Amino acid sequence: MTEELLTSVIPQNLAGQRIDAALAVLFPDYSRSRLTQWVKQGQVELDGVIPRPRDKVYAEQQVVVKVQSLACESEILPENIALDVVYEDADILIINKPVGMVVHPAAGNWNGTLQNALLFYDAVLASIPRAGIVHRLDKDTSGLLVVAKTLKAHKSLTEQLQARTVHREYFALVNSVMTAGGTVDKPIARDARERKRMAIREEGKEAITHYRVVEKYRRHTYIRVFLETGRTHQIRVHMSHIRFPLVGDTLYGSRAIVPKGAADSLIEAIRGFKRQALHAAKLGLIHPLTGEEMQWQVAVPDDMQHVIDELRADQQANAETE
Repeated sequence: MTEELLTSVIPQNLAGQRIDAALAVLFPDYSRSRLTQWVKQGQVELDGVIPRPRDKVYAEQQVVVKVQSLACESEILPENIALDVVYEDADILIINKPVGMVVHPAAGNWNGTLQNALLFYDAVLASIPRAGIVHRLDKDTSGLLVVAKTLKAHKSLTEQLQARTVHREYFALVNSVMTAGGTVDKPIARDARERKRMAIREEGKEAITHYRVVEKYRRHTYIRVFLETGRTHQIRVHMSHIRFPLVGDTLYGSRAIVPKGAADSLIEAIRGFKRQALHAAKLGLIHPLTGEEMQWQVAVPDDMQHVIDELRADQQANAETE
């Protein structure tokens, strides 16, 4: 593990402030929460003494912060896994995550994750929390993710997500026919009885999902979904709650629904689709360094597009016979 020293002197205008607040001003490339963590871990010295986060500072005190690389923090190993890189510069990396890839290593998925792949792709990412990953997608949800390549970018992107200025748009296939779009504003928390599931619970965290109809089929609807918040399984939970569960999402009660008289190709497409029909199609954010508004878009993956094409053909065939 490598170590870098940050040094400064407390200016008069910060005298009387808590050490964590003063550090946030002196070292703006790092988040206050991370600086506070370093204080708690004894990685900060004030005139040679390790302070507590609530301790006050005085003018002319010498500050030393020991910044340690996170490369060995969890012993996550680099793996040579191909990445679909949509965009890259010195500060950010935009990835189109495939279906089946887990974002972070966890019980049952210690290898083959996006984090493993990123550590191989660029060794510098070992010095960034979670290899620069600031948000996630479920294993079987495809689409766009932003990765921070510097601590400054990591702080900026985290703040943008907290401020809800990151634009995230998804495409989804749901069971049943919607009459119109709408909004679901229901708090989400871990299901009290089944820990793999999330659920609508009053004591949960705020969760807001907007949805709009793209196309209607005989027994299904193709929708666009916009997130204000980013809770675990948010779209899946909210769509199930309003009785429009995602096609293929067996965790939240979805079952295969086939229109009456459907062609064999449609029956096969629907019954053979074994994941939630959800794709993170658009991502928009403010560039951490330039301040430029940027946006990317990727097409839905082939397996989901195949189901859409079959539903569309079924809708057109039955419309012609009516």
